[in-house]
Amino acid sequence: MHPHQTAPFDWLPFLLVVLVTFEYLAAAWLQRAASAGWSLWRCGFFLLGSILLAIAFWPPLMHWAHGDLVGHMTLHLLIGMLAPLAWVLAAPMTLLLKTLPQTGGKWVVALLHSRCMRVVAHPITALLLNVGGMYVLYLTPLYAASLESPLLHYAVHLHFLLAGYLFCWAILAAPDASVNRLSLRFRLGVLFASIATHSLLGKLMYAEGFPRGTGHGLDEIQAAAQLMYYGGDLAEVLLAVVLLTLWLRRPVGRRERLFFAVD
Repeated sequence: MHPHQTAPFDWLPFLLVVLVTFEYLAAAWLQRAASAGWSLWRCGFFLLGSILLAIAFWPPLMHWAHGDLVGHMTLHLLIGMLAPLAWVLAAPMTLLLKTLPQTGGKWVVALLHSRCMRVVAHPITALLLNVGGMYVLYLTPLYAASLESPLLHYAVHLHFLLAGYLFCWAILAAPDASVNRLSLRFRLGVLFASIATHSLLGKLMYAEGFPRGTGHGLDEIQAAAQLMYYGGDLAEVLLAVVLLTLWLRRPVGRRERLFFAVD
């Protein structure tokens, strides 16, 4: 794996993050200027997620991580776990619906409530896309192939971001309202399943030397597996803390009903 020179295309993910962040902040400013109101905390969460993504998508850092499995795993934690959680807490869909004209808003609502979106945003589907995607990446030749194909390399990171966002949204079901009305108990169960399967993948990588055929030494693979194991647990425990915090902020009279019944 040879170092790459930065090409103009390599800046595209970074610039897209900057553009999306500008659009979010502009929409938030319009809401505040129109006296509709928009939380500065939500703006802060979006900025936090964008900063994490900007760090991960900085081309020199991406090139280093492309040839270093520990670096790759670090970027995976930023792109697929921490940044999506921050963006979900920023409620971008709610802001979009507040900002779009009525026709555009109706189109977005129809898309969000479509059968396809209900399936994709279901916690179990999101779990399969998120953690299942990691099993496919690291236990098959896919990761080795991504080292040779820039397009596949960026597609992997895009999958991390989208799957991570879907999973965080499916589990929290807030502050953007979920398209599936599921109990807190069910969502906690899926989250615990994610923690268990994520940890199992880290153990498999450590014990069996996955991913194979990449040129990475066993020590490097085991270091990356440990980062996945402990870093993934930390990110998912943080998600659990946020979920329970949101639940505790609800009126006391609703908590038991929402724990056992639909939200």
